[in-house]
Amino acid sequence: MEPVTRTVDTDSYMRVLSGLVAKGETVCLTITGGSMTPFLVHGRDSIRFAKPNGPLRRGDMAFYRRRNGQYVMHRIVRVDRQGNYYAAGDAQTEIEGPLAPDMVFAVVTDVCRKGKWIKKGNPWWDFFAGPWVALIKLRPLMLKLSFIVPKGLR
Repeated sequence: MEPVTRTVDTDSYMRVLSGLVAKGETVCLTITGGSMTPFLVHGRDSIRFAKPNGPLRRGDMAFYRRRNGQYVMHRIVRVDRQGNYYAAGDAQTEIEGPLAPDMVFAVVTDVCRKGKWIKKGNPWWDFFAGPWVALIKLRPLMLKLSFIVPKGLR
């Protein structure tokens, strides 16, 4: 039997996925968009996400819904004293926030990067959750320099 391809609008699809997460399910999704480059690449990489089991920390990848209804997955770059989050994509220098904790419906638990599943403790994961967050203002220069690094080292 041939697989059937159907087009579903993003809002409807994400409402279903966030509903599954709210029920305690872990959900998998292919990355779309370029905001999490270079760690995650549009159409190549996937994420698994689940309901947070506590407050998020700097470096965590949060899935949240903006006040305008748009769904976004970005990395937490700061948490303020009131528990609000500030986030940015790995390819971005602009920080979004404050994000109220109730806007966050999921945290990324692991990622399929270049065909291999990894999680916290992997050197790539830890680099982007740590030093990459701290170097947010230097990202444009670092991304330009990354193109001179031999492909095997990227």
